[in-house]
Amino acid sequence: MPGEHMSQRIIIRVCKKGAIYLPRKIMRDMSISEGDYLLVRIKGNKLIMEVIPDPFLLAVKTKKWAKTTVEEFERESEIEQEQTLESNS
Repeated sequence: MPGEHMSQRIIIRVCKKGAIYLPRKIMRDMSISEGDYLLVRIKGNKLIMEVIPDPFLLAVKTKKWAKTTVEEFERESEIEQEQTLESNS
């Protein structure tokens, strides 16, 4: 599960053109796949990497707490657009 292995320490090497390859175990443990995005922050002399969740997969996997129909969604969208146009006039 992501976040469980915060105390792990693994030494990796910087390769050609600055490429850094994550070990398979880290990728598996953190549920990182090829093509996923990571946010890299610099804090002092440290690089901190955070997985950026895919919004589509997040939407599919998240427990649904509301129900709506396409028609209801379209009507709400029309109302919002009308209000935006009125406030910009």
